[in-house]
Amino acid sequence: MLSFRPVRAFVVALLLALPVALLPATGAQAADRTVRGGRLDWGIKSSFQSYITGPVAQGSWTLTGGAATVGGSQFRFHSANGAYDPASGAFRSAFSGGVHFTGHRNSDGTNELDLTVSHPTVRISGGSGTLYADMVSKARGTGKVTTSTQVAFASLNLSGIDMKGGGSPIALNNVPATLTSQGATAFAGYYTAGTELDPVSLSVDVEAEQRPTRSAEPPAKATASSEPSSSASAPKAAASFQDAAVDWGVRRTYREYVTGSIAQGEWTLSGGAQDGGALFRFPKGQGTYDAKNGTLDAAFAGRVRFTGTGLDLTLSEVAVKVKDGKGTLYAEVTDAKAADAGKAVPLVTFAAKDFTPKDGLASLTEAPAKLTAQGAASFGSLYPAGTEMDPVSLAVTTGKKARLPALPDLGSDTTATASASPSADPAATATGPAAPSTEAAASSSSVGAGTYGAIGAGVLVAAGAVFLLIRRRRGVTETGGAARSGAGTDTT
Repeated sequence: MLSFRPVRAFVVALLLALPVALLPATGAQAADRTVRGGRLDWGIKSSFQSYITGPVAQGSWTLTGGAATVGGSQFRFHSANGAYDPASGAFRSAFSGGVHFTGHRNSDGTNELDLTVSHPTVRISGGSGTLYADMVSKARGTGKVTTSTQVAFASLNLSGIDMKGGGSPIALNNVPATLTSQGATAFAGYYTAGTELDPVSLSVDVEAEQRPTRSAEPPAKATASSEPSSSASAPKAAASFQDAAVDWGVRRTYREYVTGSIAQGEWTLSGGAQDGGALFRFPKGQGTYDAKNGTLDAAFAGRVRFTGTGLDLTLSEVAVKVKDGKGTLYAEVTDAKAADAGKAVPLVTFAAKDFTPKDGLASLTEAPAKLTAQGAASFGSLYPAGTEMDPVSLAVTTGKKARLPALPDLGSDTTATASASPSADPAATATGPAAPSTEAAASSSSVGAGTYGAIGAGVLVAAGAVFLLIRRRRGVTETGGAARSGAGTDTT
């Protein structure tokens, strides 16, 4: 008679090992993963926005550092960068961009209300979350300006959200946020601690630490650099350049109108144009550049088409000329309503006082731009000549090692739009896009399910293996060779 002791000893050892095997690994597979690319959508506080632009404060807000707008009252911060531990759920992601609020203009031209919120960072650990931000604020009454770095601005309510075991991308939608005491101080005392802020939504890409990281360069740049240069085998002309790109968002309010509740439209990019959230990049510049005099005459690839109710306008054949400290952006405008439809016209002008290369790169960053008379006609007289349009950023590389500035990185899930917080005031959303009906209104998370589903399957497989082992050994003891003949057909 065979002894059960070796079998029982093996089974006991296997059962004891199962909990250990199911614990998150501590080796390379469970190492912190890099967060690289993504965005955070947050309105800070919608009622504050309304107050700023209302009849009392009579102010405004401007975007900085590549921040964009999305939804009826949200700001989009970009280029997520941080780390994530799927074993513990610890998460940290910093974002770029900011918003500058001003209001209550004084007789001397200054503003009594002057507040900047930038570089938000979300940290999650042990089931609790905090949003940090860089703050520059002018105190009410005294006018004292305070600059603070990474203030613990808002507490995030993560009830019902399990951050463990997530894949990529990680998305959090409409997470409730409340103002902290530090945030209230940095907010110049306009609100008290505990005040409800707008909910926070984010989506970020996560990549394993051991895997090769993506290049921070935009796709067009990476493609261009991987191809043989047409000038590699021939001497370069004195006025040529390596690469060039122009970034322009047309006009923020125009984009919001296109995607808003009135036009209910969209924009599409083609021909190599790239979307940076608050701007469009027209790459692969070709032409001439005089580094000594800072002059440029270049044409760029790409087109953008705006469509919606009663709207179909395309900008293509973008070109830029810089001379005598002044820049002009041209484009071919295709629109039946436009006076110069199908013709390349000067759309905007911008200052370009210093456009000489430094370390092989000549660049202008967010140069203020104004609409020309021909540009106004091209937009169907929607805006008068002289209207401030979105700023223009221009870059030209003259050295082989120089690189164009990277585009804001919105992550892989660029088609998703965070749900806007519900508003009881119809007028509050009349001038902005309505939230997509497919978005969930409640807080949600896309992390956790995949890994623990796999662990559950692993438990079943392991338990099945133990059950089969016991059954087969007993079959040998009790019935001799009968169990062997059935083992091959046992599908339990």
